[in-house]
Amino acid sequence: MFGLLALVVVTIGTGFAIAGAWLILPFAGLEVLGLAAAFVVYARHAADYERIELHGGRLQVEVADARRQARYELDPARVSVGMQGASLMLQGPGAEFELGRHLDADSRIAFAAELKRRLGDRTR
Repeated sequence: MFGLLALVVVTIGTGFAIAGAWLILPFAGLEVLGLAAAFVVYARHAADYERIELHGGRLQVEVADARRQARYELDPARVSVGMQGASLMLQGPGAEFELGRHLDADSRIAFAAELKRRLGDRTR
């Protein structure tokens, strides 16, 4: 997809350069570089996720952000769920982290309520 977009931009720029507006080519090059930067940023975060599993008396949380991946195992009886401003925080012995970063505000609040319910309604 990126190659096709770059080809279109360079083709249009070359057409204008042949018509005498040669100063278009440097700007077409800058546009291609901007597109490349946008694709790199998108690609780094395209596979970000948060996975939460509650089974067997254990709460397992796996968070992938860009190239970092963290996995937490917590005792559900000792976990608290709370909102700090617009952030949903999960806190357990030796671990505190944010969840629901990929949700909008209303969905984050609904997710916090559901998580509290499933953990036995423990709050901060």
